[in-house]
Amino acid sequence: MRATEAAAIAAGRVTGLALMERAGAATITAIFETWPARAAAPGHALVLCGPGNNGGDGFVVARLLAARGWQVTVRFFGRVETQPPDARVNHDRWAELGPVLPLDPAAPPPLSPAPDLVIDALFGIGLSRPLEIFAPLFAALGACGAPVVAVDLPSGREADARPEAAAWPACPADLIVTFHRAKPAHAALAPGAMLRVMDIGL
Repeated sequence: MRATEAAAIAAGRVTGLALMERAGAATITAIFETWPARAAAPGHALVLCGPGNNGGDGFVVARLLAARGWQVTVRFFGRVETQPPDARVNHDRWAELGPVLPLDPAAPPPLSPAPDLVIDALFGIGLSRPLEIFAPLFAALGACGAPVVAVDLPSGREADARPEAAAWPACPADLIVTFHRAKPAHAALAPGAMLRVMDIGL
């Protein structure tokens, strides 16, 4: 996936920032195609953004949900000064619209009343280590009753489906929205999660 994106950018067909915007827009499309009633009745969305480009996708999703009339709470795990450039741009675009609240995964924020929708944009295909510190947050999300939408992969999953990664803590997911092609890990995910593979012009 990285090679495909890099080739498209090097050929001048698209920019990384444009791909991030397309990924966010595709996530919105998948959400409202899966749950059409939510498009007509905006609610409260909790968007969890991580330190890399997956988090950048989350900031796009937050902005596009707000444009559709949703109340959006954004929580960010990371440091602004170390974000990749495209993710930083989208962090700043959201920050012009609403606050970016910190996220402490070991002490998850209260989820009562529960949001109407949770967006998991913490970690994507680049994850290479288990996220034990996030286990309390993942448990809270699983118990809150709101549908969870994973951007690319549920956080905690390792994209290549290495056997040792199967026991890593992972975020629950009701809908997984990935881009261009399914990744190896998608075949091993829980059967209860819906998977949408969205075209972003690659």
